[in-house]
Amino acid sequence: MTDIAFHDLPGGPRLAYRFAQGTGPVLVFLPGYKSDMAGSKACALFDRAREMGRAALLLDYSGCGLSGGDFAQGTLARWRDEILALVAALCPGRELVLCGSSMGGWLMLLVALAIPAQVAGLVGVAPAPDFTEWGFDDAQQALLATGEVLYEANPYGPEPTPTHPGFWADGQGQRLLGRPIALDCPVRLLHGQADPDVPWAISLRLAEALRSADVQVTLIKDGDHRLSRETDIALLVDTVERLFAALAQSFAQSLAPPAIPAA
Repeated sequence: MTDIAFHDLPGGPRLAYRFAQGTGPVLVFLPGYKSDMAGSKACALFDRAREMGRAALLLDYSGCGLSGGDFAQGTLARWRDEILALVAALCPGRELVLCGSSMGGWLMLLVALAIPAQVAGLVGVAPAPDFTEWGFDDAQQALLATGEVLYEANPYGPEPTPTHPGFWADGQGQRLLGRPIALDCPVRLLHGQADPDVPWAISLRLAEALRSADVQVTLIKDGDHRLSRETDIALLVDTVERLFAALAQSFAQSLAPPAIPAA
């Protein structure tokens, strides 16, 4: 990863990113909670985009990866606005295909709702909208409501996973699943049925809430939360490829002259 660059936000932290110039909609990968752009899914999608001559953008949220800032100050609203600022700086006005993993799946929805005219499609990998609600029990939520930091065992590393009260409170104000989600673009959702962190039923709830008529959910029976096995990544890459092909076909059809009725 020698092509890392940085963008200074006005009055804010420096954001690390990778951007591949190319044609078509820009593929933007949004990582999960306390994750970054060095993950295997992000890198696989970025490499494929460059192979295909497509534009692609990876980024680290403030307080994560190589970006500046304090993770304790991170919220969905802040990270959403960072994504919007980076997109506006690097690819203003261009169509986007947003791909979000876990919390990134929540962020992709918030970004799409902010700029719906720019978003051509969505791909969610174990998307976790509203996890500040269903992901914590009553005792944990009561602790966060008092302003205390919640620490939980981390199955993916030695350090406990913190949830800061500001993040939790902001998330409670960003919930989406209780009402129709006014997005009409094509949506593809991948979810493992052996996911211990985000129930696969969340993807079904999301599919139901989305206004779009073009929503497809793929369930991987033995898939875990990360979906980072070689076969899982191959499925993700193929899903993105098929979505780009469908978008290209739809665009070509929109340019075709109208059929002349037979005499």
